[in-house]
Amino acid sequence: MTDRNAPKYAIDWYSRKVLAWRLSNTMDTSFCIEALEDALQHYGPPDIFNSDQGSQFTSAEFTQRLIDHDVRISMDGKGRWVDNVFIERLWRSLKYEEVYLKAYTTPREAELEIGHYMVFYNEERNHQGLNDLTPDEAYFGRQRYAA
Repeated sequence: MTDRNAPKYAIDWYSRKVLAWRLSNTMDTSFCIEALEDALQHYGPPDIFNSDQGSQFTSAEFTQRLIDHDVRISMDGKGRWVDNVFIERLWRSLKYEEVYLKAYTTPREAELEIGHYMVFYNEERNHQGLNDLTPDEAYFGRQRYAA
């Protein structure tokens, strides 16, 4: 899987929860718009949407969707991965904990297995930076209590 074929995500910056994602083997804008619409429908519009300067995110159609929902658009500086460190960390986790461990035989299999990983990531994977909460626990404000 190359960066060109990399999944595109919408994540909550605070909780690191993956709100929506899509996998595509093209640089087409439509799959990014689908992920955006999915996140907007299920979680509502954010105050700010930050992305890299990829052609999908700078397209008139994509940016217009954000404008239509009164979302402020923020873009990373060129070559500044650190501006989007949570996405970069998610991408690293996905590669090392899922993708590099498997040899998917079809795009559909890759999509299904990555989907399982996204559920695991949101619901079960603890994050040190979130005081060992999962993204879901941080997003929904749940706390763990000792038994």
